[in-house]
Parts: sequence; structure tokens; C-alpha cells
Amino acid sequence: MQRELLTARLEQSSVLSERTQCFHLEFVVEGVDHFSFVPGQFVSLVAEDAKGKQQTRAYSIASAPDRNRFDLCLNRVEGGFFSNRLADMKVGEELHFHGPHGLFTLREPLTDAVFVATGTGIAPMRGFVEYLFPESGEDRSQGRQFWLVYGTRHEGELYYSKYFERIAAERKNFHYLTTLSRPHEGWEGLRGYVQEHVTEIVTQYGQTHEKLENAFGIHAYICGLNEMVSANRERLKSLDWERKQIIFERYD
Repeated sequence: MQRELLTARLEQSSVLSERTQCFHLEFVVEGVDHFSFVPGQFVSLVAEDAKGKQQTRAYSIASAPDRNRFDLCLNRVEGGFFSNRLADMKVGEELHFHGPHGLFTLREPLTDAVFVATGTGIAPMRGFVEYLFPESGEDRSQGRQFWLVYGTRHEGELYYSKYFERIAAERKNFHYLTTLSRPHEGWEGLRGYVQEHVTEIVTQYGQTHEKLENAFGIHAYICGLNEMVSANRERLKSLDWERKQIIFERYD
């Protein structure tokens, strides 16, 4: 089936981490006033490689809906066709894509939730947070409690931290926790893997909230590499969570 291709023009590019070569890219969709998507969805980029073969690569949108705009967050991968093309793009250059796609979206009715991410798995979480706690306009969080547990190896790989820290300082129902698996000597934050801290959060939550009979009072949204996703799913299932409470997206 032939998909309709849209054109996006790069408006801004910045490096989030020189060490990991992580980039934040901001695009404007040409020819439309609004590019409609649901926070957490992804776009599929399309281009021909040097051999004339069409390549397609999916990237989670790292922003909430905003007119005809969307952001991406990605690491440059050695030998990676699309990651290098994107990392090397100049402002004003264009690319083709189709979408949005995907079901990694906030469930309705909205509940308390734990967002769990590692690495560039933070991209859809940024979209969730921007949507729930917009810079202008009405708060969409409905007073629900949200925890973002973000894990990486090194402190320099905690992307968008200043943004999340500011939202946590401004909103009493948003809690931002960072943990490092290879912390430096002066690191004063959490240590270890995300599933350890997620377990602590949901265990405490279960002690203060009754389990609902016909609905879920809390969900988990997990995004990252398969090993991390699987570890968190197993932890939650061991705590008697049901499968529908756990929404996830794997990057490998």
C-alpha cells in the first residue's frame, strides 16, 4: 500500500550530548497548518540511500502536538544511514516521512502513571509531559500523579533534564527521578537500574491505594531497549499488575 508522504523542513538542530552524539531536531511540516498526532506516536522517515534503495526508519516524536511542528531525539549510530543523515542535516533541509503511527499513547480515562525510560527512550516521555503540563493553556493532568524514572549509565546522558526538573519544581503532581548505572564519584542522585526504583514506587503506591475492581488506578509506560523493558514488565507482573496496565515500546 502506497503511503502519502509529507515533507518536513529542519528548523533547528542542537547537540544534547557530545559524548553519545545525541541530537535534538525540530521540524516544520510543509504545506499544512496542523500536523495531528497523539503524544507518544512515531513518524517513519523515508529516503533513498547511495545505492538507490529506499530506506525507512521510525523515530518517536519527542514533543506534544504544536501546530505543524514536531521534534525528534536520536543518537548518531556508526554506519547508520538515517541517524547520520539526520545528525548532519542543516537548517532548511527537508526530508520525507509518513505517519503518525503507533499505539504507545496515554490510555483513557487518564490514571496515575509511572513513565520509565532509558537513553533516547525519553523521547515519547517528553511528549507526554509537554502534553500533560503545557507551557501555556490548561493543565491536562487532571490532578493525577506522574512519576518519570529515567536511567542511563552516565550523567551526561540524561537528556532534557533541565526541562523535567523545572516541571517537577512547578507541578506538585509530577515527580522526576534519575538513576545512573555507572555514576561518577560525586553523583548524589539515585544509583542502579530503573526497575529497582520503579518497584519501590509502585510498592509504596500499592500500600496507600486500594486495588480497583473494574478499572486500573495506575499504569506504567515503558520505553527503551528490550532488556530494560522486559525487566520492568517482569517486576510489575510479579507485583500482580495486569498486562493491560503495562504499555511499552521497544527500540530494538
